[in-house]
Amino acid sequence: MELLSLRTDESVDQVIEKYKSTVYGIALTRTKNCHDADDIFQEVFLVYYRKNLQFNEEEHRKAWLIKATINCSKKLLSNKRYDTVELTEELAGTVPLQSEEDTYVYTALCELPEKYRMVLYLYYFEGFSIDQISKYLHVRLGTIRMQMTRGRQLIKEKLKGDYFSE
Repeated sequence: MELLSLRTDESVDQVIEKYKSTVYGIALTRTKNCHDADDIFQEVFLVYYRKNLQFNEEEHRKAWLIKATINCSKKLLSNKRYDTVELTEELAGTVPLQSEEDTYVYTALCELPEKYRMVLYLYYFEGFSIDQISKYLHVRLGTIRMQMTRGRQLIKEKLKGDYFSE
């Protein structure tokens, strides 16, 4: 008798390997805490495994994982008295960043309000298009564009002096 029922399209291990940086990055960006991000990561993939989800398209699977990560982090943040922690370079090192500049930008990004933080993270660090972000987050395209514009301006203000001149 077989205990595990694996999907016919991809195994859970393959899905985890493919989306681990996206799920963990979103969780860390929302919580600013490695331990909570680990919990969210585990919860998302545990739910994915238990529900034995089947998707017709890879885009649908990606959208589900993003939304599940956001929902798990909302649940965690609302269920406990949450103290904001300062994101250090050590924490930023847990998200795959390409350069020292990426670390500065990511640190500044984590200081932004959540609505700007999420769209900028998905766009710049995960490489999603504005159309994809709109679709995955179920938010109007115009709203995403405005959040991107305002978030970029806030990041520019935070990094002024380091990378931007007056």
